[in-house]
Parts: sequence; structure tokens; C-alpha cells
Amino acid sequence: MSTSNNNFFDTKVMGHPAGLFVLFFTEMWERFSYYGMRVLLVFFFTASLLDQGWGWPKEHALAIFGTYASLVYLSTMLGGYFADKIIGYRWAVVVGALLMTLGHGCMAVETPFFIYFGLVLLVFGSGFFKPNMTSIISEMYKDVPEKKDGAYTIFYMGVNAGAFFGIMLCGYLGEKIGWSYGFGVAGIFMFFGLLQFWFAQNIFGDIGKKPKKEDKDDVEVYTDENGGPKNPFTRFQQILIIVCSVLGLTWILNDPISKITEGTYNIYDFSLFGLDGNNVIIIAALLLFVVLLIIRIPKYIPVVRDRMLAIVFFAFITMFFWALFEQAPGSLNLYARDYTQRILEGVTGDIFKVVDALITIVPLAIITYVLYQLFKRTFKKYALSNVILAFSFVIIWGLAIMKVYNDYKSASYVVEYVDNNGEAKTSKIVTFVEFAEGDAMPVLDNESVEIYDASAEENEKNSVKNNYLFNADNEELGEIFDATITDVFERDKIGAAIQNTFAVFSFTNANGKTLTKEVKLSGDLKDLKQGDSKQLFITHDLKFDNGDKAAHQATVKAKESAVEIGATWFNILNSLYIIALAPLFSRWWESKYNPTANGKYAIGMALLGLGMLVIAIGASGIEPGQKSAQTSMFILVFVYLFHTMGELCVSPVALSYVSKLVPSRMIAVMFGVWYLAVAIGMKLAGIFGELSEGIAKEAGISTFFWYLTGISVILSLLAWVTTPVIKKLMHGVR
Repeated sequence: MSTSNNNFFDTKVMGHPAGLFVLFFTEMWERFSYYGMRVLLVFFFTASLLDQGWGWPKEHALAIFGTYASLVYLSTMLGGYFADKIIGYRWAVVVGALLMTLGHGCMAVETPFFIYFGLVLLVFGSGFFKPNMTSIISEMYKDVPEKKDGAYTIFYMGVNAGAFFGIMLCGYLGEKIGWSYGFGVAGIFMFFGLLQFWFAQNIFGDIGKKPKKEDKDDVEVYTDENGGPKNPFTRFQQILIIVCSVLGLTWILNDPISKITEGTYNIYDFSLFGLDGNNVIIIAALLLFVVLLIIRIPKYIPVVRDRMLAIVFFAFITMFFWALFEQAPGSLNLYARDYTQRILEGVTGDIFKVVDALITIVPLAIITYVLYQLFKRTFKKYALSNVILAFSFVIIWGLAIMKVYNDYKSASYVVEYVDNNGEAKTSKIVTFVEFAEGDAMPVLDNESVEIYDASAEENEKNSVKNNYLFNADNEELGEIFDATITDVFERDKIGAAIQNTFAVFSFTNANGKTLTKEVKLSGDLKDLKQGDSKQLFITHDLKFDNGDKAAHQATVKAKESAVEIGATWFNILNSLYIIALAPLFSRWWESKYNPTANGKYAIGMALLGLGMLVIAIGASGIEPGQKSAQTSMFILVFVYLFHTMGELCVSPVALSYVSKLVPSRMIAVMFGVWYLAVAIGMKLAGIFGELSEGIAKEAGISTFFWYLTGISVILSLLAWVTTPVIKKLMHGVR
């Protein structure tokens, strides 16, 4: 079947080819699966063993998240190469979708082997899928470039719709029902996207099929207009690239492995000039890459040389933009879980239930209308593809209605439980499962048990009364007991292939009952032995046990209509804000007030800094080492607003500048450099997130966000100050 580009417009949906909407829904399900899994990843790794997680420290979870996100972008170079040279865009999309489907399926199993294998499949799947969907669109519209902007606008609505529903529904299932449900649903909808694309692919005619071999007899004439003479890579430069690549990739992989295994497995287990081996390797890789740029860029003709310098500058800013923006699935998600008041009761809770129901149902209804329009135009030719798409929407409507209904039923229960001191205490639990006053509720008690150091500076003002610890304001902080080690043993650390040392502590409570608790021993505490005595500090975190597997029971004392906002819910605000604000920013760019390239970067970084400033001020009351707090949810509402506005200034225009600033024959290479910058930014996001834990313990979580605010402001000022220089380097390109 052969279809010219103009023939695509014979079958229109909303003024565009029906094929665009096949891509729209395929991309929507891919983004659904990607963002749905991503928002759960750090939570799964850090959830307690009792809560079916792996019980990792936050730093370890953020290390593997940074590596995963970085490799997703690096793999696009591999997927793009295979698509361009060997298998074509269509097969690349199919291979990518299949790998991602299998990856999500593996993660639903939740064993270490399948979690890691699933992440590997997702990395390669994203690499094949991500760059080639837009390539198909570009080919579809190459004869009608005036319609391309509108096509990309519609396509990116599909991107944001997928991210929105993926985060909302996978996040809900993972947090409220079980991690495997969240991971599994992501895979199911990726599979639907694969089938829908496969059975409708003939709608694209010859576009995206296997590439034809280039005619070697064609001789290209190089002029100043197309970039001047070629600048081939010398043998030395090729060696530099190989060394940089090997050092960079091994560092990206070794960094989380060495941290998760606590140094047991570390291929760079050395130090140089006081620097850790991992740091030495990545610094060496970056310096060699800079050397490569210094060698190559001056050899181009002046205009190309200058424009490439401008790209390098924008890539540098972009790297840090994503390092800060991608705190969303990391440190910002953890802030939402640990430091945000997410329980809304009474009238406030009822209002949120209505608003959230509208946020869930209205966008889904709009997307369903688009689906109906596609049906009318394509059902006769592509019935099976449409039936699969319809079936996927039946399921997503079912999930959405289930979520709304469960939230409608949810209530806040005051429950009474017995603590380790034998005293009756109360806690508040929100669940959609209905209980009456006096009922026994199965609960999970995620106890935090730590060795307490009364001599530490932050504990000097605390006092102990009847096995309870109080601060200077006489607020109860938790239980405290004098305990003795009765046993020391080793236990496997899930997903790390190492063993951690644990001590069994025994103590007697106020009622004379002897209890035991296990504590992980690390650092200097590994020297503790049987018979040693320490103080144990214990806090409780009760939640409803939806699996009814726990031995703990609590008694319901009171009930009130309420809703608990999921910690993942705040991530959907980014997609909502993009859909609402993108038209306004688009009109701004088309007006006479359109900022320069540097101006957009400066505004974007300033808005990113404003978001960090909001959370830095909002978290100022959280003390160093404090593990939980109840700050306002509106802090995160405004953080995501400012961050999304910053994203609209930077993200959509970034690749546009790359395509404008370099000759067409060099675009592929420069896109590779650009994605390398984004990949570094993603890894930096994980590293920054890791640092947040140490900073929070020493100086408070607010200090961490103040640091990020400072980085944003400095880079914003740098972009403003260098405007004349970069404008000159761009040689008239806007």
C-alpha cells in the first residue's frame, strides 16, 4: 500500500489526518505506562517490608532512580540509530512498545530479578519508542509544514493526557491497593497501545518502513550555507569518544550498585587526591568530553562554530534545569509523603472529593470524544485496532469510576491501639473500606526503631518521662526504652545480594512485659555485641491493612467523612497546568514580546527557583532530623505551578533551537549531544535527591530546597548576563 503525504488528509479527524490520532493514542498509553511506573518507583523501594516494599534508605532508591532516568535518555541514541539505518520507525515503535510491555509485566512480579530485568527492558524499550513517534509525524507533515505546529500540539496533548491518567491511576492503585497492581496496569495499557498501533499501521502508507540504502554515488557539495566542509572524526577523537562512553556508562551503572550494596560491589573502589573513585571517574569522563569539544568545534567554519558554542551553553543550562525539575518523582514525592498534610476531613474533604472527581472524569470524557471521532473515520478499515482501543477505554473508565467511588466512600477513623508501653493510644487512619464504631480494624504498624543518643546536640533539650520522650515544648515524640542486645545476626538485604547486620534488643515496659525489637547496625554501631545496652527510640505509623495479613488490630472509636490525598497525586498537577497554560505561552512566543533564547532560559530557571523558594519557606518549620510533618498541601500546588511554567519556557523550545542552529546534516549528532545533557541532568536529579537526606538530618529539609533555589537563581542570572554574547553567537537565529 502506498500513500502520499497529501493523501493523509483525505481521512480527517478534527482537521488532521486520522493517522495522527493513531499516534496520539499510542503515545498516550506509552506515557501512561512510563509516568505511572516512574511515580511509584522510589515509593516502592523505600516502603517498609511490612508494607510490601524493599525497605531501602531514600538515598539508595534515588540513586537507582537517577540511573534509570538517565539511561532512558541515553538509549534514545541507540533506538534512533536502529530506526534510521536498519529497521525503520514503525518497527522501532513496535519493538519499543513490546519491550516496555514485558518490562512492566516483570516489575509486577516484584522479585529482585524481575524488578531489575524489568527496568532494563524499560530502558531499551523507551530508547526504541521515544524518538521515533515524532519522526513519523515529521514525515507525515513534510509536505505541509504549516500544519506541523498544530499536529505537534495535538500530539503533546496525548503525551500529557497519558502522563495525567498514568500518574493518577497507577499511583492510586500502587498506594491504596498494592505495588504490583500499579506496575501491572502500566504494562496492560502499554500492551493495548502496541496492539492498537500494530493493527492500524497501514494508515501510514510507506512512512516509517525499513529505510532504503543510500546511493553511494551521490556526491554532496558542501557550502557555507549547509555548514561548510565536513569535519570527520580523527582516530584520536574516536578513542576519546570510546573512553568517555565507557567511563560514563560504567559510572552510571556502578554508582547505584556501589551504594545499594554498601560498597561490597564497586569497580571503582579507590580514592585519588581525597576523592572517591566514582567521583574521579565521572570527572575524568566529563573533562575528556570537554577536551573533545575544544578540539572539534574550532575546526568548523565561523558561523557553525559560534552556533555550536551557543548549543553547548544551552545544553549546560538544560542539564541543571532537568536536575532540578526532576525532583518531582524523587525528593518532592517524598516530601509529599512525609511532610505534607494530606488528610482532608469534613466539608473540606467533601469539596476535594467533588473537585477530584471532576478532574478525573472531565478530561477522560474529552479524550473519549476524540476516540469517538477517530472511530467514525477509521472503523471500517481498521476495525480491530479500534475495538482494542475501545476495550482499553472501557477498562480505564472502570478504574476511574472505581477511584471516584472509593474516594466518595472514604472516611477518617480514629482508632485505638496499644503501644509498646502497654498504654492505649489513638491514631487516625483514612480508608474507603467501611467500619462501624467498635469494629476491629486490621492495621499495619510501620514502627521506626532507632538507637537514641541522648548526648547528641539536637537531643539536649529533650526529656524522658515514663518511657516517653518529650521535646522542650513538652510534646510527645515517641517511646524510649533502656534495652540490651540479646543476639546479633545477618539478614539478606532485598535486591542487593549482600547481608546487613541486625541486633535483637530486649527491654521491659511499664507493665513488666518483656519485648524485643530488631535494629539494623551500620557504621560504628556494627561494633556492638551481645550484652551491650542502648536506648531505643520508637515511633508508630499506622495504616489500614488492605491485605488483612497483619497481626495488629485497632479498635474504631470515631468516624468522619474524609479523604487522604495520595502522595503521587500532586504529580498530575504538572500535566493539568501544561494543558491549561500551554496556549497562553504559545501566544506569548508569537507576540512582539517574545523573549530571546537566553530570556526564555532565564525566565524558566527563575520560575524553577521560585517554586523551590516556595517549598523552602514552607518547610522552614521542619527541624533537622525530623521524619514527618504536616505542612500545607498548597505548598506543592504552587511548586508545581511555577515549575510547569518554567518547563513551558525551556522544554518545548530547546530542541527547536538545536534544529535551527546547526546544518541539517549535523542534526542527528547534535541531538545526541543534547540528549546526553538531558541524561546527565536526570542522573544529577538522583544525586541531588540523595544529598537531600543528609542535609535534612544535619540542617533541615528546608535548607536543601534553599540550595536548589540558589542554583536556579544563579543560572537564571547567568542566562540574562550572557544574552548579548549568545545572541551574537547565534548569528540571527531566533
